[in-house]
Amino acid sequence: MLDDTLLDDPAALQRADRDRALLALAGAGARVRTALRLADAAGLDRLRPDGRPRAVLVAGHGSALTAGEILTALAGSAGLITTLPPTEAAAPRADRAGAPPAFTAGLGWQLPGWAGPLDLLVVSSADGGEPGLVSLAEQAYARGCAIAVTAPVGSPLAEAALQVRALPLPYVASALPEDEAPARPAAEPDLPAEDPAALWSHLTPLLALAQKIGITQLPYDALPAVADLLDATAVRCRPDAAAYTNPAKGLAARLAGTVPLLWAEGPIAGAVVTRFAAQLAERAGRPALAGPLPQVLTAHRGMFTGQLGAGADPDDFFRDRVDEPDPLHLQVLLLRHVPGAPGGRPGAQPGGAADEADGPAEVPEDDAGPRSFGVTRAHRLAGAHDVRLTEYATTRPDPLHALADLVALTDFAAVYLGLAAAQS
Repeated sequence: MLDDTLLDDPAALQRADRDRALLALAGAGARVRTALRLADAAGLDRLRPDGRPRAVLVAGHGSALTAGEILTALAGSAGLITTLPPTEAAAPRADRAGAPPAFTAGLGWQLPGWAGPLDLLVVSSADGGEPGLVSLAEQAYARGCAIAVTAPVGSPLAEAALQVRALPLPYVASALPEDEAPARPAAEPDLPAEDPAALWSHLTPLLALAQKIGITQLPYDALPAVADLLDATAVRCRPDAAAYTNPAKGLAARLAGTVPLLWAEGPIAGAVVTRFAAQLAERAGRPALAGPLPQVLTAHRGMFTGQLGAGADPDDFFRDRVDEPDPLHLQVLLLRHVPGAPGGRPGAQPGGAADEADGPAEVPEDDAGPRSFGVTRAHRLAGAHDVRLTEYATTRPDPLHALADLVALTDFAAVYLGLAAAQS
């Protein structure tokens, strides 16, 4: 079981954070601002699109695909968004220096057969060295697709973007000081951990482009405001903030020693729980099941009636448990976007003390605010099997700002859970 006092030891957290994940998350707001500035400098502000593309295809791996899924949630029915994950893997070749190649260097992508001159391909990579993505851009060029590429300046993918007449959008890497650079050897050298804040370097230019071509209907100042929201979350979730005032530490403590079921109401929260499940696996080494309401009620029902349900009967009530580890139990985390709720949370009274500036709020169990039938049934299912359900809601009216609030909170929580577990 996690000793939650470890979360209140900033020095211990800093020692455990060998790859500086907390510092990377704290700089997410700055990366958004830099990405916007560099995108405009690359020519995005001068782009004059001739109508909207029939479809937008987002290719990459890791957080690049997550950015595409977020664009799908934000665009709704305004456009066809398709993510292109890698479809094959081959043994990558070693570089000239003889260094072991990354696994991603052998990945391959395939353009759908229907893609053509009416479509836009967006290729995004934090490394820019994947030959498969270069080949994909060449495929798109041969078919007459419009192309945009987000990659580090000077990388093979960025150079290929010029050859296929793509719009080049620089990828903003983490600005860790040299003395703060990670020194931890990778457990799997060809499968390195992804920068936890890489999502914002993929998502920012993608949303700026989508806004320019009319795929999303975001306010003109929506993206700059995201940077401010990420900065505010970094302050609330800083390592020296006590667990009872730090929402990310509190969430990490709730998830410790459990099998999390991450449920979402609505497409915005749905994109967040998918991201959170990936971060829990990457940063905390914890499995989690994620999905949207109402589908998860039938898909996860068996988890409540099985051995992980809190109400499950032990096989021998009188057995000696002194040397047994604490049993794992389910923990449901329900995320919701409830725009415009008074007082900063569902069910609050107008003029209440809660404020949107505080970020997502934990909804009390006795909350009397309006709920959909799916949310009501989720509470009944958890209550019937003595499974704890924790609900967080954001009331920001803008979907992008609501998403930024929830992603920032859950990213910090995943990192804190991993750091505390590593110290235990």
